[in-house]
Amino acid sequence: MANRLIDEKSPYLLQHAHNPVNWYPWGPAAFAEARRVDKPIFLSVGYATCHWCHVMERESFEDAEAAAALNEAFVCIKVDREERPDIDAVYMAVCQMVTGGGGWPLTILMTADKKPFFAGTYLPKSSRLGRLGVMELCAKIDALWSRDGQKVRESADALAESLADAFQFEPDPSAQPALAVVEKAVADIARRYDDTFAGFDGAPKFPMAHRLNLLLGFGARAKDPKATAMATRTLEAMRLSGLWDHVGFGFHRYATDRQWLLPHFEKMLYDQALLALAYLEAFAVTGTPLFAQTAREICAYVLRDMTDPQGGFYTAEDADSEGEEGKYYLWSLAEFEALLKKSGGDLPWTRIFNLAAEGNFVEEATRHKTGKNILHLTRPWSEWAQELKRSPEVLAREWGRLREQLFKTRARRVPPLKDDKILTDWNGLMIAALAEGARVLDEKQYLAAARKAAFFILESMPDQEGRLRHRFRDGQTAISATANDYAFLAMGLIALFRADGDRRWLERAGRLQAEMTRLFWDPARGGYFLTAADHEPLPMRPKEIYDGAIPSANAVALNNLISLERLTGEARWRDQARLLIQAFGGSVRRQPSAYIHTLNGYLLSLDGNA
Repeated sequence: MANRLIDEKSPYLLQHAHNPVNWYPWGPAAFAEARRVDKPIFLSVGYATCHWCHVMERESFEDAEAAAALNEAFVCIKVDREERPDIDAVYMAVCQMVTGGGGWPLTILMTADKKPFFAGTYLPKSSRLGRLGVMELCAKIDALWSRDGQKVRESADALAESLADAFQFEPDPSAQPALAVVEKAVADIARRYDDTFAGFDGAPKFPMAHRLNLLLGFGARAKDPKATAMATRTLEAMRLSGLWDHVGFGFHRYATDRQWLLPHFEKMLYDQALLALAYLEAFAVTGTPLFAQTAREICAYVLRDMTDPQGGFYTAEDADSEGEEGKYYLWSLAEFEALLKKSGGDLPWTRIFNLAAEGNFVEEATRHKTGKNILHLTRPWSEWAQELKRSPEVLAREWGRLREQLFKTRARRVPPLKDDKILTDWNGLMIAALAEGARVLDEKQYLAAARKAAFFILESMPDQEGRLRHRFRDGQTAISATANDYAFLAMGLIALFRADGDRRWLERAGRLQAEMTRLFWDPARGGYFLTAADHEPLPMRPKEIYDGAIPSANAVALNNLISLERLTGEARWRDQARLLIQAFGGSVRRQPSAYIHTLNGYLLSLDGNA
C-alpha cells in the first residue's frame, strides 16, 4: 500500500511512496500528528540519485521489521534535499556541529517544534562496526522518550540555541577586495595539492570547479604558473580518469579514491555546469584543445540526455541501476573484447582503457573486485598516439567509431533513474555554462539552448505575484525560491547578455538581483539569508557563505553585483557589493580558502573587466 508520499512530485519522495514506513512529507500534518500522539520525529533527508540513500532504503525503509520499529517510535518525515535546500542547510549544520561531519542520507531526530536532539547520516538496520543501527536507535529513543521526554526536549532546546553559531560570520567595515587575501587562499590550496595524482586532499576527491576557476584566475592575473598548473593538471587528470564517462560523456559526482578511478556514479546537473565553466576558462587561458573538447562533450551530454522538451534541464542521473551502483557504466573484459571483434581494427583498446579480467572496479562496501571495469586512461592521448605511430587525430577518429558502438550497446541496458525535476538555481548554472560555451567556442546551438531554458524558467517559474518558485515537475511549479534561485538565475542571464548582447537579459538579471536584496538581505548584519523573511519558521534562518559542491548564494551574488556595475555603470550595484564584502570580510580574511567563490569576486573586482 502507498503511504502519504504517493501524492508528491519529487522523484525521491515517490521512490519511498510504497515503503512500509508511514512516511509524511514535510508539512503541518506531520507536526500536528507528532504533537497529537506525543512522539518525536524521525527526519530522513536525501535525494533521488544518492547511492547510500538507496542502501538505507533497502536495508531499513523497505524492511517490515525496521519499518514497524520506526512507526512505533516516531512520526517519520521524508525530505528531498534538492527540493528543500533550506531544511537540508539547517539540519546538516546540526549534523556537522554534533558529529563533525555530514552527508546523505541525513538522519535527524527532533521534537514536534522542529528542534533536533540527534543527528547522523547513514544508519544500518542493526548496529555494526561501531555504527548505531535503526533497530537499536528506535528502542533507545522510545524508552528514553517514555521515561524522560522532558529531558529530551530540554536537550533539543539547548542544541537549537547553539545552532545560531553555525550561521554567524565576522563582519569588517573596512574590508575590500585585496590580492593578498587571494594569495593566502592559493597558498593554502597549494599545501593540499596532490603532486602525484593532481586534485586536492586525499580520498574522497571532489571536483570543486570554483576552486579551479580561482587558481586559473589568480594564475593569469598574478602570472603564477604554479597556480595555473595545479588547475590544468587537475582538469586533465579528471578528464582522463574514471570520473569521466568516456562512452556517454559527462562527469560523475566524485571519486572515492585518491587516484580518481572509482567514482560515485551519479551525474549532477550542477557538476556539469560548473565543470564546463572551468574547462572553458582553462581553454581560454591555455588554448589546450582537450579543455575545449571536454566542455563541448559536457554540453553534448546535457543537451542529449538532460534537457526537457520545454527547454529546462533535469536535475541528475542515478548512481545505481538494477540495484547495483555503477552497473550501467561498467564493462567485463569479455563483453568489451567481443565488441572489439565485431568492430575490427588492431588497436589495443583494452590496454589503453586499462581493462582486466578480474576487473578494476572495487565494490565500496566490501572492497572486493567484481570482474567489471571502469574505462579510464592513465596516459594522455598524445602519448598513445606516439607509441602506436598514429596521429592524435587518427587515433581519436578510431576511438570515436568504437565509442559509438559502446554507446549503442550500453543503451540496451536498464538505465539509471533520471531525476527529471527542473530546479531554478541549477538551471541558472547550466544557462551560464551554455552561454559561455557559445561565446568562447562560437557554438550557436549552445546559445539557442541557453535562451530556450531562460525563457522557460522566466515564464514558468514565477508565481502569480511574480516571485520565483524553486521546482517544476510534471506541469507543476512549487516550493518557495531560495536566495540560490535568484543568484544563480541572474548569473545565467548575465552570461547570456555577454554571449548575445541582448540587453533584456541584463535588465532581467538586474531585477532579479534587486528582488533578491528585497527578500533575503539581512538589514542587521548584512549578507543574504538563504530563505525570505516570510518563509516558514525553522530553528534557524540559514545564511551561507561557505562554498560546498556549489558556490554559496552570497558568493554568486557578489560576482553578479560586480558584473552588473561594470555592465550598466549603475553605482547601486557597486554599493551593494561593498556591503556584501563588509558583511563577511572578517571571516574571509581569517580563513580565505573556505570562501573560494567570494575570492573569485575579489579577482573580478581587481581585474576591472566586465
